[in-house]
Amino acid sequence: MAKVTHEFDLYGKHYILEAGELAKQATGACLVKCGESTVLLTAVVSKERKDYDFFPLTVDFIEKMYAVGRIPGGYLKREARPSEKATLTARMIDRPLRPSFPAGFRNEVQVVATTLVADQINPVDTICIMAASSALTVGGVPFEGPLACVRIGRDRNTHEFIVNPTYEERDNSDLDLELGGAEGFISMLEAGAEEISEEDMLAAMAFGQEAIAAFCEEQKKFFAKVEEVNGPIQQREYVLDEPTPEVHERVFAHFDEMDSALKDADKLSRIAKVEALKASIKDEFTEEEQAKYGREIPVELKALEKHAMRLMVVETGERVDGRAANEVRPLMIKPDYLPRVHGSGLFQRGQTQVLSICTLGMLNEWQRLDTIEPVDGKRYIHHYNFPPFCTGETGRMGSPKRREIGHGNLAERALLPVIPSEEDFPYTVRVVSEVMESNGSSSMGSTCGSTLALMDAGVPLKRPVSGVAMGLIQENGKTVVLTDIQGLEDFLGDMDFKVTGTTKGITAMQMDNKATGLTPEILRSALMQAHEGRMFILDAMLEQISAPRESPKDCAPQIISLQIPTDKIREVIGSGGKVIRGIQEDTGATIDIQEDGTVFIAGVNGAGDAAAERIKAIVKVPEVGEEYTGRVVGIQPFGAFVELLPGKDGLLHISRVAQGRVDKVEDVLNIGDEVKVRVLEVDEKGKISLDRIDKPEAPAGSGKLSGEDEGRRHADGERRGRRRRPGDNGGEKRQPRRHHDA
Repeated sequence: MAKVTHEFDLYGKHYILEAGELAKQATGACLVKCGESTVLLTAVVSKERKDYDFFPLTVDFIEKMYAVGRIPGGYLKREARPSEKATLTARMIDRPLRPSFPAGFRNEVQVVATTLVADQINPVDTICIMAASSALTVGGVPFEGPLACVRIGRDRNTHEFIVNPTYEERDNSDLDLELGGAEGFISMLEAGAEEISEEDMLAAMAFGQEAIAAFCEEQKKFFAKVEEVNGPIQQREYVLDEPTPEVHERVFAHFDEMDSALKDADKLSRIAKVEALKASIKDEFTEEEQAKYGREIPVELKALEKHAMRLMVVETGERVDGRAANEVRPLMIKPDYLPRVHGSGLFQRGQTQVLSICTLGMLNEWQRLDTIEPVDGKRYIHHYNFPPFCTGETGRMGSPKRREIGHGNLAERALLPVIPSEEDFPYTVRVVSEVMESNGSSSMGSTCGSTLALMDAGVPLKRPVSGVAMGLIQENGKTVVLTDIQGLEDFLGDMDFKVTGTTKGITAMQMDNKATGLTPEILRSALMQAHEGRMFILDAMLEQISAPRESPKDCAPQIISLQIPTDKIREVIGSGGKVIRGIQEDTGATIDIQEDGTVFIAGVNGAGDAAAERIKAIVKVPEVGEEYTGRVVGIQPFGAFVELLPGKDGLLHISRVAQGRVDKVEDVLNIGDEVKVRVLEVDEKGKISLDRIDKPEAPAGSGKLSGEDEGRRHADGERRGRRRRPGDNGGEKRQPRRHHDA
């Protein structure tokens, strides 16, 4: 295949699609550029069909540190496990691709996105879907393409929409909406927003659909160039799993029985009934037939369950658990669920139960991110855990899977717009959501649980957040939008549409759509129905905890912020860190000093206050007229040194230690004595002169000298009174100094 390049400009950005030079042994490959950011997308389809009852698609997004001119950290100095952002990008590519393949496609497909250049101006994530679509098309793989993905931002000042904004433009945007799909419909959506209205979100989605269509049109031009240079693209043929009429008829003859088995509000009981029915239907086939239709029978049984559930909803308006289409499952809400932790909340909706726990820490505990994006880190962190016991199963425990990372990110985006700034709340905040039971919408349970935990921890949220998952059933020409979908409705339905927000507006959304007939009217209905659902849930939450605690719990660290002169930082730290370590060891507090002189102190049970007072004392400069109760730390013939503050001593002259004449300081003061003093003078070098307050009378005899001392005094006086003349060496009896040769 000869090299083909297509360059075009859309919405103020320059793009390049290129094929025919790199990775020519892959089924299809395409290089995509936006600005100087460059990603290579490769797609490989296995030659053999796999014996699976699902579509085996794998998508990997590979971050290469050379793309930003950096060497990876760590001992090995090479890229290791994917970052959270890489996992989220792989999911973004996967979600529009997966439903675009024909039903029954069982050949293994692997799509790999390799970042070659990240120019730190243009993000590399959204352009990957356009490149993946191009690679599959050039490779002749059958799917419903072309596909594209765009990010829609909105300028905070002008409220104008921006397509694929740069990092700088994203910083000034109140919307981060990612849309993926074909020119006629949206199949994937991810959004984070600063409480924008449903109407504004619908307008952004409509604008994004137009942008997707424009990128799909440019792909068609690219494909035309490919065929012009290399001839028609050869469409590959793959054997699909097709329904077997005989098996279909025999299985679907049990429709009424499946309809009855599905009508059970308890998840485990319903699953048991459905599985028992499937087993009895399978037993109706002979051993020879089961061997012959080993692939077809499970597929038809799953199709029967799906058809019965969907028909029940659209024909009767009733769901498997007996709810109406817009009804939320029963709620149980318990804030302050656990003792000793900084904040906690238990949120249960139906048979989905999530326990969220909040932990507060110092700002220097923020999460540092080592990715190809120009982002240093974050101070609000949400982690989502989905252990196998929450669905009554056994399984591997360990590092989070892609789904857990994606759900955790959604709940994090949902709360991020209402987290206070570090100036208003100088903490790093981590929330962990533990899914205890799951029957659908656990990510929305995590959002609600996180709100409870944050409020219980005393985090001053701008507004509380709730969330709900919406579903869609399109069957026999009828459409029903479902509120608060459970697992079965998610798995067998056409759409999973999660919406979070406050009373003011939407903070996050996520949608996976398998229906091509998703019209703007249906989206509007889903958003408005979601608003009703999440407001119902929020009201229930506020009945249990109406506002955040006024301050963090006693078990949480109290963080105090101080500002000290930058020239005093060295004094607070001390030689080799001796001073600051001493303060931390003595008080139990943790201290973090910034280069600009900002000091953050964290401690419990008054430890922070004690450390703050120590630091204030170190940096304080005594002023004339101030009074102190100090401790005598040194005595010299001319006076006593009094410690006013840690590291701050002043001189109390011998003439000011008492009323009357004092010959020796020790007659009045000793080391360790406490004495009240007033600052008389602070000179240019910072030396402090003191005066004693409420001076005592000098001890009797303290100013009088003994006979021996008196004689010495007169002798000293004579010596002081005698004037020396030049050359006088002290008299005849005084011997001249000896001069030694050098």
